[in-house]
Formats: sequence, C-alpha cells, structure tokens
Amino acid sequence: MSDADVAVLLLVRVVVGLIMIMHGVNHWRGGGRIEGTARWFTGLGLRQGVLQAWMSVFTEVGAGVLLILGLLTPLACAAVISVMLVAGLLAHRPNGFFVFKDGYEYVLTLAVVALALAVLGPGRWSVDNAAGIDLTGWTGGGIALGAAVVATGGLLGTFWRPEPQSDAETEAEPEGAADPESDAALPRPESENTPESVDQEAR
Repeated sequence: MSDADVAVLLLVRVVVGLIMIMHGVNHWRGGGRIEGTARWFTGLGLRQGVLQAWMSVFTEVGAGVLLILGLLTPLACAAVISVMLVAGLLAHRPNGFFVFKDGYEYVLTLAVVALALAVLGPGRWSVDNAAGIDLTGWTGGGIALGAAVVATGGLLGTFWRPEPQSDAETEAEPEGAADPESDAALPRPESENTPESVDQEAR
C-alpha cells in the first residue's frame, strides 16, 4: 500500500470520525440536549428515550474516536453502520431517497463508506497497525456488517414499539398528512436537536 493510499485512508477515518463525534455531541449538548433527543427517539417509537439518547451519544462519540485512532476499526465501523441503519429505517426511509427531502441518501452514504473502510482497513498510520491487529478484507467487512445487523436487530427488537394510529386520528388528518413523502409524517418533538438537524450542521 503506497503512502498516498495510507493518507487517503487516514483522511476518510478522520472525516467520518469527526462527523460521528459531532453527531454525538449535538445529541448531548445541542438544541434540546438529552431531553430533546430522548423525546425525538420516543417519537420514533423507541422505548426508554433517555437511555436511547445516552446510547447514541456514547456510540457515536466512541465510534468517532476509534476511527480517528484507527483502533478496533471493524467494530468502530460496525457502530457507524448500526447508527445509520437505525436512523435510515426509522427516521429517513419514509421520506424516500434524496437527502434534500430528509431521505436516507446521507445515512446510506456514511454506512457504505464505513463498510468500505472496514474492508480496506485503517492503513499503516493507525493503532491497529502498530498493535499488529490485522482484520481487513472479507474478515473486516464481515465483522462490521454482521455486528451492525445484530446490534440493530437487537435494539429494534428490544425497544422499538411504535404505537398504532387509531382510526379516529387517521380520519381527522387532512389529506396528505400521512404521505410518507411529506415532512409532516415525521415526529419532530424537538426539531432543533434531531438527527436531521445534525445532518444539516454536518453539511
């Protein structure tokens, strides 16, 4: 691997790592702080909103730090992929693909970049390389994707309990209010501290 290849891997690690740290810090300190983030998670149907908020903070900041250091890279990438899966499935999927409609384009991009990084490895300029940890190629990618899918499935299976909408509420809604392409279809109890607002800040 040439020095240019190693430098590019370092650049990707640092950029994605900083994005994740910014997401986590914003969930903690931005807008409505933990309480606002908790209400947003609850609005998506996840029980124990405060726990979800703190889990998102520790997962995102922790993954970001590990990526920047190049330490336990497949697991750091798994954390990124899992966060993006949850965000994509619960928050962005109803809005379609495009990011300018709050779709899943952005989270899909970050997830794929994280998977590619798990496959390629962190490069020579990393703690993994210094410690002799060599989990790259199909092994690294398999660990990252497998751990992410298991973690996401466990989280949703344990905590996701969306409340069904009653017939009376459905009939009371104006036409188009439940359209999945409409921004009104998303619960936004604390808009200034939602992952969508984090996406806008990160961009």
